Amino acid sequence: MPSAPNQTFGVDFSSRPSRRKPIVVARGERHADEVHLLGLQPFETLGAFGEWLADAANGPWAGGFDLPFGLPRELVEQLGWPRQWLPLMRHYTALPRNEIRTLFSDFCASRPAGGKFAHRACDRPAGSSPSMKWVNPPVAYMMHAGVALLIDANVHLPGLHAGDPLRVALEAYPGMLARELIGRRSYKSDQRAKQTAERRSARADLIAALEQGRSRLGLRLMLTNGHRLALSTDASGDSIDAVLCLIQTAWAIGQPGYGLPDAVDPLEGWIITA
Repeated sequence: MPSAPNQTFGVDFSSRPSRRKPIVVARGERHADEVHLLGLQPFETLGAFGEWLADAANGPWAGGFDLPFGLPRELVEQLGWPRQWLPLMRHYTALPRNEIRTLFSDFCASRPAGGKFAHRACDRPAGSSPSMKWVNPPVAYMMHAGVALLIDANVHLPGLHAGDPLRVALEAYPGMLARELIGRRSYKSDQRAKQTAERRSARADLIAALEQGRSRLGLRLMLTNGHRLALSTDASGDSIDAVLCLIQTAWAIGQPGYGLPDAVDPLEGWIITA
């Protein structure tokens, strides 16, 4: 593995970005046990985000992406899909979303209550939704859109796909770090009616915990007053989710092999810090 870059990104992804709900990239640098937030950049289209990913001049960097990188092996084997990651993802991302929904729905319908979805090995320790879930949240569609962009941009996905070693993509999950710091308190909503004072208070407590370095990752977030205000006033939580992914990535670049377990399933992948 080449020496890890100081430049890190955290990406709050959307499969259908828009001006109201963009993809948000938090850009930062790690220095010892400090992670300095340098900027927040929105992308309103998948095309614009894909162009940014593919620009080798942006490297070297490591980025944490809030979207699944793999499907459960159990699901893949039952559907008879390719059992190597790149052919599997090329097959999956070429399917229309309505066909994916039908296939996954039929798979779930044949299984007993309480075990409808297949899970990856990382889901339980991360507390994440199964990557085949197509609604609330639609992470299957996020993978469908996002992994295609990662492949086209030839970025490196450790343990899954060998690409440009100067642009490293890692699977992150902001909910895991948020729960560690503020429990199950809700800190965000896309619905204006639910963007309450209680959720803003939860965001303030989450930001304070990050700045104080209270997580097991041992890193302190360094913010300007302007960035602190931007994180606290973004009621959608997109900006703070991008920053949570940034912190997870900053931890990963300081670990051997990005902190991934030795025996990661090369079809399923793994969520960093899980």
